[in-house]
Amino acid sequence: MNFEAVIGIEIHVEMKTKSKMFSSSPIAFGKDPNTLVTPVDMAFPGTLPVVNKQAVINAIRVSNALHMTIDDELHFDRKNYFYSDLPKGYQITQNERPIGRQGYVEIEVDGQKRKIAVERLHMEEDTCKQLHLADCSLLDYNRAGTPLIEIVSYPDLRSGEEAMKYVEAIKNIVIYSDVSDGKMEEGSLRCDINISLRPYGSEVFGTKVEIKNLNSTANVKLAIEYEIMRQSKLILSGDRVEQETRRFDESKKETVLMRKKTDSVDYKYFPEPNIVPIKLDHKFIENAIATCNELADAKIARYVADGLAKADAEQMIQNRSMCLYFDEMVKLKPSLIKQSWNWLVGDVAAYLNKNMLTIEEMKLSPKNLLNLLDLIEKKELSVAQAKKVFEKIVVSDEDPRKVADQLGLKQNSNLDEIKALVISVIDENPQSVIDFKNGKDRAMGFLIGQVMKKSQGKANPQIASQMVSEELKKR
Repeated sequence: MNFEAVIGIEIHVEMKTKSKMFSSSPIAFGKDPNTLVTPVDMAFPGTLPVVNKQAVINAIRVSNALHMTIDDELHFDRKNYFYSDLPKGYQITQNERPIGRQGYVEIEVDGQKRKIAVERLHMEEDTCKQLHLADCSLLDYNRAGTPLIEIVSYPDLRSGEEAMKYVEAIKNIVIYSDVSDGKMEEGSLRCDINISLRPYGSEVFGTKVEIKNLNSTANVKLAIEYEIMRQSKLILSGDRVEQETRRFDESKKETVLMRKKTDSVDYKYFPEPNIVPIKLDHKFIENAIATCNELADAKIARYVADGLAKADAEQMIQNRSMCLYFDEMVKLKPSLIKQSWNWLVGDVAAYLNKNMLTIEEMKLSPKNLLNLLDLIEKKELSVAQAKKVFEKIVVSDEDPRKVADQLGLKQNSNLDEIKALVISVIDENPQSVIDFKNGKDRAMGFLIGQVMKKSQGKANPQIASQMVSEELKKR
């Protein structure tokens, strides 16, 4: 590679609030078009915007997670070029004084940690949904006014892998702070990438290309890698990179031209006259931060401190709902953290996938799943027996001990009884003893299997295995 990539990312995040950024209209998805609007949303004469308090709290929480300086005074601006997808024709945003500025995100790539500088975080409102038909365009204003935060990085990223890790880090912050569901495929989190190339060692930026609306972290990486290759070929062949906006074609795995850019757009910002500056009390800011949910990085650190491998902890936080279920189990019995993880990513995940359920829809409570693991730990049930109990309690949330009794499943750890079974089986299979003496290791496995069969699967397999080994050495 002859060039260094210079990458900056703008991320728009739809916030989870009950109402819109500047009106009392409820926020819900899947409703009939234009049913979630008020006169404020439609910009009727005489209506005035009112700032959503929860949206401000959310913005403070994310700014804090990004190690930003938080402005204690809210200032809003009017972005006054024509918006065809907002009834008032302009967008209310923050320009000169964003609520958060000068922070960073820490990422890890190939075992190396890097701090990616974040320039700003500001609040604004979303536009409406447009449906373009052959002879007209239809506008659904249900989405118009949905609270957004925009997070703008400095051009500190140098590869598709770094960019993907950066977006994943932001996504985890907004999901675990409960600011957004972070569903990129549904548009709750949208990425615009700015990328240019320059010769290694140069401090001069190349011509910037924008890639719009990437809808997955994987596509962020793929789009950047393709664009690096495309721009490299242009420069090396003597052509020049043009300033333009492109999109990523998932089927072709390449970026596609949307429109050329010539001059930068003049957004004609000026202070929003309908919203006076709002002074934020320091206690309000401190309370917003103090009441924020535990973030993903803090969870990983806590899990590792409790004995979970870092890779396992990182896997767990990929699904917030399962992670919260896991938290309940760990809270009830920290000593079973590894066993809890094994069952959640194994049997529980398999059950949910098979039945196309989320963990919230599963009837089995964290308490009763833990009770089942406790029976295994106390050697009252073998793993095989526990799986049979799991099949029952996962649809009923019954007490696993009660179900085990009903099914006649109870592991026998009585040493005298198991020893009697072992001697009986070995006496009945003299050829297996000869085979074992001749170095055929599978003979021992056969004898253990016969002991388990004779006990109807109730003998403790560890004890049975040990006793078979000891008895064979005596023969």
